[in-house]
Amino acid sequence: MTFKAAAIQMCSGIDPARNVETMASLVSEAASQGAVYIQTPEMTGAIQRDREGLRAVLKDEASDLVVREAARLAGELDIYLHIGSTPIGLSDGKIANRGFLFGPDGKKICDYDKIHMFDVDLANGESWRESAAYRPGSTARMVDLPFGKLGFAICYDVRFPELFRRQAIAGAEIMSLPAAFTRQTGEAHWEILLRARAIENGLFVVAAAQAGAHEDGRETFGHSMIIDPWGRVLAQAGPAGEAVIMAEIDVAAAHAARGRIPNLKNARDFVLEQVVPAGKGGVAA
Repeated sequence: MTFKAAAIQMCSGIDPARNVETMASLVSEAASQGAVYIQTPEMTGAIQRDREGLRAVLKDEASDLVVREAARLAGELDIYLHIGSTPIGLSDGKIANRGFLFGPDGKKICDYDKIHMFDVDLANGESWRESAAYRPGSTARMVDLPFGKLGFAICYDVRFPELFRRQAIAGAEIMSLPAAFTRQTGEAHWEILLRARAIENGLFVVAAAQAGAHEDGRETFGHSMIIDPWGRVLAQAGPAGEAVIMAEIDVAAAHAARGRIPNLKNARDFVLEQVVPAGKGGVAA
């Protein structure tokens, strides 16, 4: 079955209400062009480096502005709306980096909490410790939609190929990868990682991204992409600014790619044996 997918590129600021307005406008634009699956980027509702400032605008899921508006839009526009993620306040004081999928009836189908936390020190002096404020998820999710099986990942999850592989083996034909990649890491690895995950698993990747200079001082890479199972870039946005990109997706192409390169079927279990040469203080095997 062929369907039209859209990825929404944003430059979210610190005010959730303004971000919701932008999201609604871009989602409506994508729906007017025929998209039935629309994905927004990671941290759609707010990008705020200051943790106390972020906590001041946090809501629980039931009260969150993004969640409420997404449910309304999905029902009104008769679409599957995937909020790539938005920060959700938790009862223990932590934050969930949580994605949501809403159906054409306006009801939530499922959610997904980002599993892997971005705890790194970059060469340009940037330091990130997501685990200091965010509670990592522990459950991967995949949903069977009328047009294909959709798997979930968020941003830094892309560097953990086992998450994609397990979902591909379980039948995923499309993987979502909403993100807020830093400019430095994006320039180095964004496209390479997305295309690699698509190729090695024989599936489509839809990756809506944050883009440009944000109010809190950070800069994100942009270049939202939709990639086919052969690693071809079907649609791509620019490095900054809001955008809507779209592509026709036929999940039969995922099965065709897996037939041509059947690495999922050919995978074998193996044992890793570490050999320590005698000259290194060990005994040669």
